[in-house]
Amino acid sequence: MRAVFVDASETLAAVARRLLRPDDPPFAINLQPDITPEDLPGLLAGAEIAVIDHTALPVDVARACPNLRHAVFLGTGARSYMDPEALQAELGITVHTIKGYGDTAVAECAFALLWAAARGLPEMDRAMRAGRWLRTEAIQLTGKTVGLVGFGGIAAEMARLCRGAGLRVLAWNRTPKTHPGVEFVPLEQLLAESDVVSLHLLLTDETRGFLSAARIAALKPGAILVNTARGALIDEGALVEALRAGRIARAGLDVFMVEPLPADHPLASLPNVVLSAHSAFRTPEASDNLIGAALDHCRRIAAG
Repeated sequence: MRAVFVDASETLAAVARRLLRPDDPPFAINLQPDITPEDLPGLLAGAEIAVIDHTALPVDVARACPNLRHAVFLGTGARSYMDPEALQAELGITVHTIKGYGDTAVAECAFALLWAAARGLPEMDRAMRAGRWLRTEAIQLTGKTVGLVGFGGIAAEMARLCRGAGLRVLAWNRTPKTHPGVEFVPLEQLLAESDVVSLHLLLTDETRGFLSAARIAALKPGAILVNTARGALIDEGALVEALRAGRIARAGLDVFMVEPLPADHPLASLPNVVLSAHSAFRTPEASDNLIGAALDHCRRIAAG
């Protein structure tokens, strides 16, 4: 079986070359991270496996790839780029996702966004570079309550970091869970009591728009919101209004409805928002875990 990494960056391509074994099935690396879906049929001609980082794979495009039988998505958020059920039902293409590879990396980013937002560090940095001596009033986090919405591996790491920093940790999950040092509560209680709300949900049809205008209004006044999951979990317009009005004091965001974030997007002009470019998972350790898992998928598929 032949596999093609369709949209490799220089960084991920180097990791793949280092982790490939001499006896691995053929694995081509396309160094073209900005490839379009329309280019995929030509690139995947004769290939049974597509390894995909961030390129959409619509059903109509996949239909033009007659040999394709497997899509290995580099992460858990495949639904943002393809319809796994439709690909399977209509074309017999199985979509594989990779979990757990960057739990620590993403949690550390969420934790960093939280502290940067609480201290107003980006706003002060921008002002000082412009020659202004801006001293912002910070939010002290020790003793505060953080609420984790969704509780998988990333949230468990976030809970570890927050407990170590002296925060009380609440959590809500769609299915019952327990975890040491974490108090699981109804969603309404979490939103009302948390000084910080951090999102850790997968994006599905059920969770799209999960943090609606009504739920944003139910947040504790002056809360900090952190999102390293998916932008589509939040009603972005309602979030902007809440930030402008101060109902949400500050936000730390790594993900957005439209990526890359347009330069004229309202979030980019708000001083009480910390922005990062969907990069929470990008550390050398996470990249090794990610590409290693993708290659393992290809090996298992090829072995039958």
